[in-house]
Amino acid sequence: MDEETKRWVGFNVFDGIGPVRFKLLLDYFGTAAAAWKAPVDTLKKIHLGDKLSEGFDHFRKTYDLDGYLKELREKHVSVLTLTNPKYPKLLKEIPDAPFLLYLKGRKTDPPINLNKTIGVVGTRKITPYGIQVTERLVRDLVANGFTIVSGLAYGVDAVAHRTAIESGGKTIGVLGCGIDIIAVSSNKDLYEKIEHGAGFIVSEVPLGHRPTKGLFPARNRIISGLSLGVIVTEGADDSVALITARNAGEQGRDVFAVPGPITSPYSRGPSILLKNGAKLVESVDDILDELGFSKSGNAKKNAGVKIHGETGEEQKILDCLCDQRMCIDDLVRATRLTISEVSATITVLEMKGIIKDYGEKEYGLT
Repeated sequence: MDEETKRWVGFNVFDGIGPVRFKLLLDYFGTAAAAWKAPVDTLKKIHLGDKLSEGFDHFRKTYDLDGYLKELREKHVSVLTLTNPKYPKLLKEIPDAPFLLYLKGRKTDPPINLNKTIGVVGTRKITPYGIQVTERLVRDLVANGFTIVSGLAYGVDAVAHRTAIESGGKTIGVLGCGIDIIAVSSNKDLYEKIEHGAGFIVSEVPLGHRPTKGLFPARNRIISGLSLGVIVTEGADDSVALITARNAGEQGRDVFAVPGPITSPYSRGPSILLKNGAKLVESVDDILDELGFSKSGNAKKNAGVKIHGETGEEQKILDCLCDQRMCIDDLVRATRLTISEVSATITVLEMKGIIKDYGEKEYGLT
């Protein structure tokens, strides 16, 4: 790591220097290295503030920056500065772009497409309906070449990341804590799968920092900043996902919302967004049309494929599940088969790997 990059890292670790103040330093001194060595009186003169200037002077004299850089290497964390050509183009466009990003992830083949990214966010208390629509949209977005961006939290975030991976796609997890912290223990497997080839983990927060409420709004602007648009699939009227959606709108990105049952409190968030001009989403086509993309050849081909059953009973059930998930009672009504016939056929189709139980005995195609 060159000397200039080391100083960018140093300013990132020092508490009190964010994108705005760091830009002030760069504009005045030209380089981070020059700003790092600047006299305290000069720092005060450029309106960095007396207390902050003196605090920084103490920090640079006492902090073990070399030890921190060693820890980055040991934990296989790379850094990306705002001036690096590999810095995400979309994120660089926002006015308060992080001046330094921490990254974890292996090189992937094919490489992650950072020019075709979409944020998928929503409630942590996801319902079966929320799971269904999130999985469907993410699966179709991946089929159309999109990289999925989310926050590695509970609920919609976890479903979005997991579906992207299971669909053979790539995903970016944006953390509101140090990149070496797995704040949601149940998402440890997702973190590791992303790190080891399914995408990469991103944070602007120094190593070791635990998540706090104040860090999440900053995290959310990165999710929207990395994305062409943001989809809210489910959320209450006070959902943090609405902050991400607001960030997207302020950044000039598209905002999408999925309508839900009016009886559910987790439909309130999308409803608020729709009333304020968000694009209503019923299928991936609504997203593709708004962003100006045509459906990919593979997606069109897959959409036209009909799965054939080996018996009449199998075919009836497969026809019902071709574009939706259903429970056994609904399948009995739709196919007019007996409950024993439906149950036996489902068991056979599960053994063949054609369908699976997505939870609470709701079945769909694999």
